[in-house]
Amino acid sequence: MVPQHPAAVDASRLLGRLRQLGAIGREGGDGPTRLAASDAEKAGRDLVAGWFAAAGLEVAVDRIGNLFGIWRGGDPALAPVMVGSHIDTVINAGIFDGCYGVLAGLEVIETMRAAGMAPGRPVVVAAFTNEEGVRFAPDMLGSLVYAGGLALEAGLATVGTDGAVLGAELARIGYAGPHEPGFLRPHAYVELHIEQGPVLDREGVPIGAVENLQGISWQRVTIDGVANHAGTTPMSMRHDAGQAAARVITFLRDRAGRGNVPTVATVGCMAFEPNAINVIPSRATFTVDLRDPDEARLREEEAALARYLVELAEAEGVTISVERLARFEPVIFEGAIVAAVERAAAGRGLRSRRMTSGAGHDAQMMARLCPAAMIFVPSIDGISHNPRERTLDADLVGGANVLLDTVCHLAGIDREDLAS
Repeated sequence: MVPQHPAAVDASRLLGRLRQLGAIGREGGDGPTRLAASDAEKAGRDLVAGWFAAAGLEVAVDRIGNLFGIWRGGDPALAPVMVGSHIDTVINAGIFDGCYGVLAGLEVIETMRAAGMAPGRPVVVAAFTNEEGVRFAPDMLGSLVYAGGLALEAGLATVGTDGAVLGAELARIGYAGPHEPGFLRPHAYVELHIEQGPVLDREGVPIGAVENLQGISWQRVTIDGVANHAGTTPMSMRHDAGQAAARVITFLRDRAGRGNVPTVATVGCMAFEPNAINVIPSRATFTVDLRDPDEARLREEEAALARYLVELAEAEGVTISVERLARFEPVIFEGAIVAAVERAAAGRGLRSRRMTSGAGHDAQMMARLCPAAMIFVPSIDGISHNPRERTLDADLVGGANVLLDTVCHLAGIDREDLAS
């Protein structure tokens, strides 16, 4: 028999807020585009901050622009339980990525307060700056600075793809706050998120208890060759930067696809110079995204790419340089919190499975600061970063209720208290 819970999130309020926030930034696209510290993201921040205030939470912003709603329940001397995610998006995005974790976190606090629960420690919901990394690099920048992995001044000085400086843009939109990053050191951090992959949907499992998160290596590769006439230069006499770049893509695909390894490799950005139809490219610049949940294997893949680039430069008569853009080691989440998520799912009559996150998340950075874990709900067909991103309403509500019970446990409200 499934236990009856006196407390459950307000489904219509949660789903309505997701749609309302998802409507911001839709100009020129099927889905929202709210790049970090843009005017559209300011509008989203204003909406969320207003909801925090209306819920009776203390609204705070730190110097890197991270936004917090603080419930000073319980003993204010104790470290808070923190939940959250982000509200910035990729270009032409879906409406759930990041936003679901923030709005479900708010819903959890409102539900706890309405039920008259008395947590033993404060509870905080966070919306971190620039998780996506589309406008400013690296991604997860706000949580990285918050956790002490990047100096504040370096973060504020980050130059965006449009030439804007993050610190100046935060000031322009009114979210250069007074608090030092890390001013609240959490007792624990839990992030609820759509899976952004196909596993839960394919297996028909509504809850993922995320036990680890794979490492990420971002590099920019520049290949310099020789521009020449596309019609008069024999193939054997070319130093074609474009051809060399194509060989790197094929190498990465073949290597990542070998055997039964979880490594994934992606070339997501590429540009040729002079970028003319009848000119052999003199330069190719492209990015390489390598990911693996095992640090030793990720290092092996990086080394294999480096060796191949040396061989390729000699074979094609080109010059190759590499710039490191970002490097994050794999994360093992706190086992006790993962187990609490499993118990919470079982208590709600929901199946769960342990799993690895293939995407980077703010929890990856917060795990440097405190015990952390994540909860996943299914993404239909595994689609994300796309207007066709979908999750069933029942799964969104179920995940929020699992988050509620997990937060209650971490905040000192046990199952006997919930049943009383």
